[in-house]
Amino acid sequence: MFEPDGSLRACYAEVQNWVERTGIAGLNRRLEEAEAIFRRIGITFAVYGEGGDPERLIPFDLLPRIFTAQEWRVLDRGIRQRARALNAFLHDVYHRGEIVKAGIMPAGIIYRNSAYLAEMAGFTPPGKVYSHIVGIDIVRTGPARFEVLEDNCRTPSGVSYMLENREIMTRMFPELFGQGIVAPVDDYPAELLKSLKEVAPPACSGDPVVVLLTPGALNSAYYEHSFLADLMGIELVEPADLFVDEDRVWMKTTLGPRQVDVIYRRIDDEYLDPLVFRADSLLGIPGIFNVYRNGGVTLASAPGAGIADDKAVYIYVPEMIRFYLGEQPILENIQTWQCSRPDECAYVLEHLHELVAKEVHGSGGYGMLIGPKATREEIAAYADRIRANPGEFIAQPTLDLSTVPTLGPAAVVGRHADFRPYCLVGKQIRLVPGGLTRVALTEGSLVVNSSQGGGVKDTWVLQD
Repeated sequence: MFEPDGSLRACYAEVQNWVERTGIAGLNRRLEEAEAIFRRIGITFAVYGEGGDPERLIPFDLLPRIFTAQEWRVLDRGIRQRARALNAFLHDVYHRGEIVKAGIMPAGIIYRNSAYLAEMAGFTPPGKVYSHIVGIDIVRTGPARFEVLEDNCRTPSGVSYMLENREIMTRMFPELFGQGIVAPVDDYPAELLKSLKEVAPPACSGDPVVVLLTPGALNSAYYEHSFLADLMGIELVEPADLFVDEDRVWMKTTLGPRQVDVIYRRIDDEYLDPLVFRADSLLGIPGIFNVYRNGGVTLASAPGAGIADDKAVYIYVPEMIRFYLGEQPILENIQTWQCSRPDECAYVLEHLHELVAKEVHGSGGYGMLIGPKATREEIAAYADRIRANPGEFIAQPTLDLSTVPTLGPAAVVGRHADFRPYCLVGKQIRLVPGGLTRVALTEGSLVVNSSQGGGVKDTWVLQD
């Protein structure tokens, strides 16, 4: 919110005026109103295994995170570039593996990875698109420097919060939105539907029928599934609603079976088809993978796309950009040590007290160690885990992350945050000007995940 010399950044002038006009007590009353609206319309996520009511309301912060138009131009180009490179990588590793032959990536990281699906080898999905929604987690590490923390190429969640946060802020701050200063994000569902229709399978004739496949109401992101299906005007289906017949996928309806062309799935690979993956899956549709391979239906994202968001693979994304696109990376990675390399592992073990260590396949803020915040016992125990299986861990420096203005009980305070834009990939790449800002509500904390007590806030991209 402020320049290094303490002066207010121009892009926050309107927000600062709003804070001064409304006062901290008034803003906290507005926040209570906003949370009451969230609770009333049912925007929750679920955390299981901790006892009590698993349904949680993600804490919402009333003060927006702001990007200038100039900052967004850089982010926009960098995000699109990364989405193109990740999809090119996925096509390559399921075909010729040129990046391995060129000596840029070791084969073991790809082909021994549990996210790699041999069943996808040699198959090209429509448009060569494997990851249709790419969520790229970005942090600001300097006044004009943004770096990528990780990539999410399967089903990045949270977009419902991006849309609902904006809806709430429009109610709370109507005068600013009325001036057209902030770029809109509300066309995301329409853009998502366009992207999904663009990757209809070869067997599709006419306007593609798109459905959203959810595991059901007990899934932690079920609200988002139903929310997106409603906004796109498509059917929300559970596995029991679909079946395979004559090499096509059909949806049961009150008027009889209806052919389905594109399935935006929110079910993990291993549960998708009990005839191919887990035989004990109760969520799968028997035979769906064979229909997919034969061009009868499109699955978004493609099975096996998860190899591209593995943390060991993440290290090589800048090289992917150079190799596949012939371009220099616009957004750099955070410096990362790979514990599978003996020299880097030795460095990590020696400096574990000052690094952030993560499981290669971990997510949601779980399975990580923040060295400066950990006890000696925790560090020693984590070091033993790394020694036992070094290939399962990476480490990164404890970043001097930028903080964003956050509403406290008695004042505006600075809290660490990251940013997840949602890049849509069909025949063309689409990106709405905004995304989800996740904020660590605890002072000094670097963990922004909602399952770990983080909150969310609206993200404003200012228009020229």
